[in-house]
Amino acid sequence: MSGAEDAGEIAGLDVPAVTAWLAADAPAVATPVEFALVSGGRSNLTYRMTGADGTVYALRRPPTGGVLSTAHDMSREWRFISALHPTAVPVPEPVAYCADTAVTGASFYVMGFVDGRVLADADAGNALPYAARVTAAEQVADVLAALHAVDPDAVGIGDIGRRTGYVERQLRRWHKQVHASGAPDLDLLDRVHDLLAESVPDVAGGIVHGDYRPGNMSFAPDGRILAIFDWELATLGDPMADVGWLVSTWERPGDAHPPTTPGPSSADGFPDADALAARYAAASGRDISDLPYYVAFSRWRSACIGAGVYARYKAGVMGDDGYAAEARADGVERQSRAAYEAISALGRT
Repeated sequence: MSGAEDAGEIAGLDVPAVTAWLAADAPAVATPVEFALVSGGRSNLTYRMTGADGTVYALRRPPTGGVLSTAHDMSREWRFISALHPTAVPVPEPVAYCADTAVTGASFYVMGFVDGRVLADADAGNALPYAARVTAAEQVADVLAALHAVDPDAVGIGDIGRRTGYVERQLRRWHKQVHASGAPDLDLLDRVHDLLAESVPDVAGGIVHGDYRPGNMSFAPDGRILAIFDWELATLGDPMADVGWLVSTWERPGDAHPPTTPGPSSADGFPDADALAARYAAASGRDISDLPYYVAFSRWRSACIGAGVYARYKAGVMGDDGYAAEARADGVERQSRAAYEAISALGRT
């Protein structure tokens, strides 16, 4: 680490203040510590933190500006990994949580550093050995089933959210936000919203990760899941929403529709989405006959998010990240159309 970083000049961290807090409130961490930013941007900031004894940790805090506190809730992430760590669900080891925003401008938490492969895109999928890709896909389905089998009350998070009305709340939230964004041409999104709102399945509540996909996991070289990350959207609600989102991200060559977000599954060795869903159904014992509804919901939500981003780019309030506004608009249209086709498959149009 450079001397400038030692002096506290690392984005988002007051290094001396955080080090003092660790010395006083996290005795398991040997100080002094060294920090290095691992990932940043508009999502939560993650730092590699190395203790004086060589032990490596990860520190997570919200972005440094322009965010809603509800969208980057460190206490929520901390509660979920703390609750799930003793279970069969692989999460990083919880180490310490700081609620005092005076320390470094925001709450933060420290967890064990999990050194594995994050399968965020096709290149990552192709870099994994063929046999490991098969294992990884099986693990993605099996671990999701294990998560949904956890009783929130038994692990101490039964009070973290309402277990009913999850999809209805999500529909209201994203419908309101996309209309407030100034996005144009919302007729198809509105039509899909109405169809989804008219026929929400009745599913018992449980834990919902909110963004369950290989890009939010760390894998061993043999394909085993070492840890699930990014619990900022986690709550209680309809577990099938996780399955629908996972399937909507699961891309295979020749698919009629693009994935809602990139992933590794286009590489040889990964099964198609139907096989993935069947694996989950067998592991969880759940009836997944309404899966097309949740895929439609996931694609609709993705289109709402994309439409809002497109509107902000067109308004000139976001920097140019090299992704043309026209491409964003095309992505919104394709996800909207895919959502409509998915809900149509249930005969609900």
